[in-house]
Formats: sequence, C-alpha cells, structure tokens
Amino acid sequence: MKYYLIAGEASGDLHASNLMKSLKNLDANADFRFFGGDLMQAQGGVPVKHYRELAYMGFIPVITHLPVIMKNMELCKKDIAEFRPDVVILVDYPGFNLKIAKYVHDHLRIPVHYYISPKVWAWKEYRVKSFKKYVDEMLCILPFEVDFFRKHNYRVHYVGNPTVDAIAGRDHRNETFAEFIEANRLESKPIIALLAGSRKQEISGNLPMMLRAVKSFEGYQFLIAGAPGIESTFYDTFIENQPVKVLFGQTYRILAQSEAALVTSGTATLETALLNVPQIVCYRTPVPQLAYWGFKHVLHTPFISLVNLICGREVVKELFAVRFTETNIRQELHRLLNVQQYRNTMLQNYAEMRRILGDPGASDRAAFYVFRKITQKPEKNNC
Repeated sequence: MKYYLIAGEASGDLHASNLMKSLKNLDANADFRFFGGDLMQAQGGVPVKHYRELAYMGFIPVITHLPVIMKNMELCKKDIAEFRPDVVILVDYPGFNLKIAKYVHDHLRIPVHYYISPKVWAWKEYRVKSFKKYVDEMLCILPFEVDFFRKHNYRVHYVGNPTVDAIAGRDHRNETFAEFIEANRLESKPIIALLAGSRKQEISGNLPMMLRAVKSFEGYQFLIAGAPGIESTFYDTFIENQPVKVLFGQTYRILAQSEAALVTSGTATLETALLNVPQIVCYRTPVPQLAYWGFKHVLHTPFISLVNLICGREVVKELFAVRFTETNIRQELHRLLNVQQYRNTMLQNYAEMRRILGDPGASDRAAFYVFRKITQKPEKNNC
C-alpha cells in the first residue's frame, strides 16, 4: 500500500515516525512519501519537504512567509496527485493540513485519516465541520476528545496516547538516584526540576520567575531540562551565578529523580505526571490581565494542562497569566514538598489519569485502524 503523511513540526515527526514503524509491521510492502522530519526519514520512504520549511508560528511570521507557505501547499497537492496514495495521513498541524484534506477529498477522492486531532475543543470549534466533511477517520490521543466530537455527531477513535508509549519505552528507566547523580557529577541533594519550555520566547518568559521562586529552597539542587535546539549559552543569560545546572537530552531522567517540578503547559505536564512527579504548571503570558480574561471568556476549556483536562478537575495548580507570580510558585512548591497529604493526593490523581489514558500501544492501534480501513472490501449491495 502507498501512504502519504504530513507532519509539520518536531512532535508530529516523532509520532508519525512511530506510526510508520507500526504500519510496516502490518504491511511489508508499505511505500511512504511524506512532508516530515529526520525521524520519519529514518523509517524509509521519500521525504518531499522537511518540517523546518513549514513550521511558522504566530501571526506575523505566517504573514511574512505566506508566499512560501502557499508554494509548499501547492507542491504538496501536486505531489499527492502524482503519487496517488491509498491513504493520506495528516498529523496535527491544522492550518496546513485541513486545506490539504479539503483538496484531497474534493479533487482526488483518496481517503483522509487524521492522527492526533488539533485542539479544536479549546478554540476554533467551528473546524469540526471541516473534519466531518473532509476527514474519513479521526484518530485521537486524548480520551475526552471522543465525547467532544460525539456532541457534534462525529465518530472518532481513541487509540491511546503516544506519550504513554514514550515513557514506558524510555532509556534508563531502572536508573537509581545514586547512578544518576554520579553520571552527571551532581550533589547528593534532592532535585527540583525546571522545565521552562521548548522555544526561546517561552524560556525567556518562564525561567527567570522560576529561578527567583526556588532561590529560598535550601537543601535542594535545581536542574533545568535543556530544550532541543537551544544552545547552552542561552540559558547562561538567566542563570548567572546561581547554583543551577542545565542538562540536555535527559528530561525523563531528570524528572524520574526529582522531588517536584515546575513545568510549562503542554505535553511536558503529561510527561511529568506519568513519571509520578508532583508539579506546578507555570506559564507567563504577555498582558496577563487580558490573557486571563481571554482564557475565561474566549477559550472553551476549563484548564490549560493536559493532566487536569484528562482528569476533568484540578489535579495540578495552574499558575499562568495573573496567577504566575513568585509568591504563588513559592507557596505551592512548599506545599508539594512539605505537606504529605497534599502531595499524596496529587499522586493518587496521577494514578487515575494513567488508568484513563490506558496502556501503551497508541501507534500500533492507529496503524491497525488505518490499515484495516484501506484494505477492507466494500460491502456488497444484495438488494
């Protein structure tokens, strides 16, 4: 079978590569062509464009690069038409992928499957109409998305969450605290992890406040999980002479050995919970009062962290916008480290979250749905 995949950013490249690996287990003759990244390329097939040439975020970057974006979109449409795959698989990245879905549905009549639904439950709910019209199969990785789409009379599949797979299959999962600190030449003090974001703008906004808040916690050492693609000298600007160390490529190892963590919103909050580390969600926004008003009145979601969204209630504190203050972070961190019942309650809620998410195997289940759908014979009409 011939498969065309489109992933427009690093996380999509990771999840799409795992899906490709699972598809190869089902289809020995799988032929891939894709817009993606290095991880997808490692699975074989023909790369058409790297996601680095697609990933423009924010209003101004998108406007200034609009001719390039449109050129890439036309290239993608033409390439799909020439390749004539048995299925087109879209991975998140809605601004680009929904337009491709419409073209493929209207002009090529090729099945369109979407793996990892865009977060339309948070905003742009109107996009559900496009999904229903142009996407044949929606494969979701968050369990509450099934109920959300059901309200719109749109049948979707929950396949599990790939972060569960990543945590279960991580390296060094049996590493002890003593082995970790020896490998990284650290002190024998309990660790507090700082995950300040993956982009420079996020790090610049979050890290200084995090560092100020933890200053008064004596007896601990503080480790920053360095983001991929960010040079170490960028962190030096914020650390100065503080006793803080940055480790790259060791996020899971850091979290697994930490007593608590300060984490920006996103997949990192889910990873932290799956590793059973008490956490505070911290996120600075420009114009905090306006951002908080927008969250309350514009977004269609009660929470910003995946942990709280999955559990349907507040499990971890979300200190963002006007709530993102040094005092609030310090007070919440003190509770996590010193109030045992408070800490235990969070860990018990994590256990419930893991039960809701289910077992590893997201990419295998997604591949099963894709392969079954495109290989099953159409039912005969006996009338």
